[in-house]
Amino acid sequence: MRRGDEIEDLLRQSAPQVLAALVRQYRNFETAEDAVQEALLAAATQWPERGVPDRPVGWLIRVASRRLTDQWRSEQAGRQREERVVSRTAPDERLMPPADVPSRDADDTLLLLLLCCHPSLTPASQIALTLRAVGGLDNREIARAFLTPEATMTQRISRARQRVRAAGAKFELPPEHERAERMRVVLHALYLIFNEGYTATSGPSLHRADLTREAIRLTRIVHRALPDDGEVGGLLALMLLTDARRAARTRSDGSLVPLAEQDRGRWNRESIDEGLELITRTLSRAKLGAYQLQAAIAAVHSEATHADETDWPQIEQLYRLLEAAAPNPMVILGHAVARAMVRGPQAGLDLLEPLTVDGRLSGHHRLHAVRAHLLELAGDHAGALGSYRRAARLTTSLPEQHYLHGRAARLAAKPGDPRVANPQA
Repeated sequence: MRRGDEIEDLLRQSAPQVLAALVRQYRNFETAEDAVQEALLAAATQWPERGVPDRPVGWLIRVASRRLTDQWRSEQAGRQREERVVSRTAPDERLMPPADVPSRDADDTLLLLLLCCHPSLTPASQIALTLRAVGGLDNREIARAFLTPEATMTQRISRARQRVRAAGAKFELPPEHERAERMRVVLHALYLIFNEGYTATSGPSLHRADLTREAIRLTRIVHRALPDDGEVGGLLALMLLTDARRAARTRSDGSLVPLAEQDRGRWNRESIDEGLELITRTLSRAKLGAYQLQAAIAAVHSEATHADETDWPQIEQLYRLLEAAAPNPMVILGHAVARAMVRGPQAGLDLLEPLTVDGRLSGHHRLHAVRAHLLELAGDHAGALGSYRRAARLTTSLPEQHYLHGRAARLAAKPGDPRVANPQA
């Protein structure tokens, strides 16, 4: 790993601890988050050249605290005094002594997650604020996760921060009657962070390993705090089983390798074993939930040595349960593929048909990519060609674009198929 990547990972892992420490001390979530962002920027600028301090979290807390102090002093003294303070007291951050580092990483991070899911916020704002403050995603990435314009998401996050402050939210465990709903939102936010890392919504790389590692780390923290919660265990198992495939999902040139073509010898066996043990234990003692069902589906894939050994009938049954427990368009996409593998491609296409007029997904590239795959299996190469091209136009992930264009080009080059019309369209 390059030094710059190591520093970026360290900053991402440190940010929740630093923010939690500042919120605990200063009791102001909004201004604390701004100060942490400034401290992270200072570290990203200084550490590559001057070296990482011995106690990086303490360094960040000290810098962020000074930013807050400077801000409050300037607000009290006015702009003229602010300029004098900045000109006189801007020492090299590297020379500042390290602050004491809190020893309550797990507790503080869990409390911070719960604070971001304050009941004064809408569910969408709770998740967005968690992704921003704890997960480290920027507004553009969060907007993509919600299929929402970036400007709308920026406004939502700003309003959420203001509302948390106005509600007088405290850095402590919420009342018992609020915890279950707050935890549901926390888990959803962690799930979205993981998904953004596993398949980045834009850019030249398919993966953002920093985000998947952070999502797994945070979920482990929650699992340690709530070891008997079935959905927490299910989510952690799902992440481990899914992330285990990461090394096999791309070729040496970064191009995408679909699940059926992956070299399963490159899957991370340690993560698979941990995930299988976790989901087996969770299913045996906890009420069944959506994350457990998704983990069970991932487990069936993980247990197949080769793609043709996959137990698709079992996966289809699990998708039926999942669709009943958590009906949403993305679940239907997976269900359609499973149904096609069991009952034929047309059965899967029939399941997809209502999604083509569903405003939540009709313009999303995944619908058209899955539809293209099933049309190709059904022998409708003209229809598959058009869907592959449409999916490629809709995605902003370069590896996915290249893969989809490659599938389309392969179909366009096939001779003698009368259903392939105007391949240059």
